[in-house]
Amino acid sequence: MNSRHSRPERVVVVGAGMVGLSTAWFLQEAGVEVTVLDRDDVAAGSSWGNAGWLTPSMAVPLPEPSVLAYGFRAVLSPSSPVYIPPTANPRLLRFLAQFGRNCTHPRWQRAMAALIPLNNGALAAFDDLERGGVEARTKLAEPFTAAFRTTEDSKALLQEFEHIRSSGQEINFDLVDGDTARADEPALADGIATAIRIRDQRFIDPAAYVESVAASVRARGGRILAGHDAADVVSSGSGVVVAGEHYDAAVLSTGARLNRLARDFGVRRIVQAGRGYSFTVKVDDQPRGPVYFPTQRVACTPVGDRLRIAGMMEFRDVDAPMDHRRIQALVTEARTLLKGVHLDQREDEWVGARPCTSDGLPLVGATRDPRVFVAGGHGMWGITLGPVTGRLLAEQIVTGVRPEQLRPVDPLR
Repeated sequence: MNSRHSRPERVVVVGAGMVGLSTAWFLQEAGVEVTVLDRDDVAAGSSWGNAGWLTPSMAVPLPEPSVLAYGFRAVLSPSSPVYIPPTANPRLLRFLAQFGRNCTHPRWQRAMAALIPLNNGALAAFDDLERGGVEARTKLAEPFTAAFRTTEDSKALLQEFEHIRSSGQEINFDLVDGDTARADEPALADGIATAIRIRDQRFIDPAAYVESVAASVRARGGRILAGHDAADVVSSGSGVVVAGEHYDAAVLSTGARLNRLARDFGVRRIVQAGRGYSFTVKVDDQPRGPVYFPTQRVACTPVGDRLRIAGMMEFRDVDAPMDHRRIQALVTEARTLLKGVHLDQREDEWVGARPCTSDGLPLVGATRDPRVFVAGGHGMWGITLGPVTGRLLAEQIVTGVRPEQLRPVDPLR
């Protein structure tokens, strides 16, 4: 405990996604009274319709050398897995320039070294939640299948796994042929020639799990107030005022909208919406675990009796309307990758904004105001890393001492 630190008794968390609610839950573990505010509702943002993978072995920085291989023409195509609409938005152009500078192997290695300590604690943080009263359960992903049309296509992911291992991150997997993969997962199309089965991962129904975390926060006396758009956070001599109430400290966890509140407290890193799309369908042979098609960047996850099909990375304004061409691009790819999938009977078509940073690292920790903290910018890994970063941030807020794992993800870097 920092001897000069005043332990907060009441904390407000702005944002009711996985990251914000996990932070609130772990603050309660330390005896702090919490209030959670959200402009919409629990899990209404990027926590709702994503793939729900808990894959710390595969949680890597988004900016990587292979991203640049798409080329200028590819990223301007609405059917491309990575899409950048033509724009003159100076903020987006600045983000893309910074992102491009980070797509080098040395910078990827530095960012990967920062993620590994978080990855190593990711699944244990879910176990903490479930031991502490969260009723939802993670599911073991056996198998977790990455499938390819050709052996040549699989080389890129195998090379990425080599880089992950050389960085010090453990990842266990084995190679199988297409027939063996279809024996595990009959929904794979006949044209799948080879697959990688990745071990020791898990998955969840993200919306149901986040709702369960919220229920646990409420059961332990926390308030969750939907429809509360915190227009500003005002620091006073004794704390902060948010939405007309006084608290000892505030946590800003508003996803792709993080900059709106955080910039007043010295956070200059751009958080850009990297929008993903998904829908759910019936399938004749429901996969037992997640199925990933890395070449097409299509992710499939069992959600109840349906299959969620998700993908795309679209750098666009967080509030832009859904681009139905992106849904159709997912449908077109899925028709060639899966069989027995009822793609013309889609439900829950969705677009959500992943909060991306140009260096691929989240923003977790104190701002220049010691009463205001930030938890966001996790990119594609908010579900996987939300609980562990929430646990570490709660420790920092309560003790006044920053855990070493959070040093590289300082919001003021």
